[in-house]
Amino acid sequence: MKKLLSVLSVLLIVLSLCSFSVNAENVNSEAILTVNTEMQVEVNAKACVLMDANTGTLLMGFNENEKLYPASVTKIMTLLLVCEAIESGKLTLEMEITCSESAAAKGGSQIWLEPGEVMTVHELLKATVIYSANDACCLLGESVAGDEIAFCELMNKRAKELGMNNTHFVNCTGLDDDVDDHKTTAFDIAIMSRELLKHELIRNYTTIWMDSLRNGETQLVNTNKIIRTYPGATGLKTGTTSKAGCCVSATAERDGLELIAVILGADNSKDRFSAAQKLLDWGFANYEIYSLNPENTYPGSIKVTHGVKQELNVTHSEAGEVLINKGAADRIVSEVEIAEEIEAPVTKGQNVGYVTFKVDGDIIGKCELTADENIENMTFKNAIKAIFSSLKNN
Repeated sequence: MKKLLSVLSVLLIVLSLCSFSVNAENVNSEAILTVNTEMQVEVNAKACVLMDANTGTLLMGFNENEKLYPASVTKIMTLLLVCEAIESGKLTLEMEITCSESAAAKGGSQIWLEPGEVMTVHELLKATVIYSANDACCLLGESVAGDEIAFCELMNKRAKELGMNNTHFVNCTGLDDDVDDHKTTAFDIAIMSRELLKHELIRNYTTIWMDSLRNGETQLVNTNKIIRTYPGATGLKTGTTSKAGCCVSATAERDGLELIAVILGADNSKDRFSAAQKLLDWGFANYEIYSLNPENTYPGSIKVTHGVKQELNVTHSEAGEVLINKGAADRIVSEVEIAEEIEAPVTKGQNVGYVTFKVDGDIIGKCELTADENIENMTFKNAIKAIFSSLKNN
């Protein structure tokens, strides 16, 4: 009887404690970064862009919104739609596609597909990405939409969805001999390049230097020379016509930082690759990706009032990564705001505070702190359960 009275006394004390509740709104984890987008290097081209692939931040640009012919850099959008079709299950890499008359008739760079010839989607991707084959590219587009006209409609629709406001595609290859309105901008190309890079599948092709088709009879050498010469290169696509000049969307990754360098209208192939490398070199020299890690910055638990448990385990949401100036990591500080105690009932995932990351006083990211478990109110019914559980354990 004495033990029962002791337990009841403790229970009354717990139920009488004052409460404290937190109603903090969800934290936005988007990074804030101000950069100078003016040209920091000299390039010989009509337009260029340097963009961070992770955040989409424009780091440098010249005539980035001028509408120009993109040549085969157009194929980035084609490849994006094909990757999306594969992920949706509409296409598979093993799917066999029969070459149409229209695809076989494509000029320019090609692998000389014959009408009725059968190739897998995997083989067509290799031909399109590595060798920039127009016939293979057209056949991929037809396999997604039925014909090239319908596929171009999908291309323009997707461009609008991505915010590529200065882009209009007439075909899926970039051939421009007979067209005047197949144009885009360096900035829009960076946008679709960034979207394509989100599909890990494409990297299996954009990083290939040499390969072959037809049991070794057709040799493929990547038109993107950066793949062979630039450390960390990941892609992406070249393009050359008399109207467009020499173009490239070159991508590379080092220590988690992936950059996109778009060059449009260079006089020659050497200039486009030189310009792309200058942009990439400058980007890697001046910026880095920093992982915001809130672990060990906040208490692992907080007090609970009027609950069946007196302590609540706390966890955190993913804080993500942010783009920062090179060397700024040493200036990053974290500030913790968390409730000292919280009133039951508590729902798992309920906000109890947040960690704010700052550089020189400017917020660069936030991470939400949440309850890691459910805790019920200490009702009369739960109190009786607690008493009997305590008696049983003793």
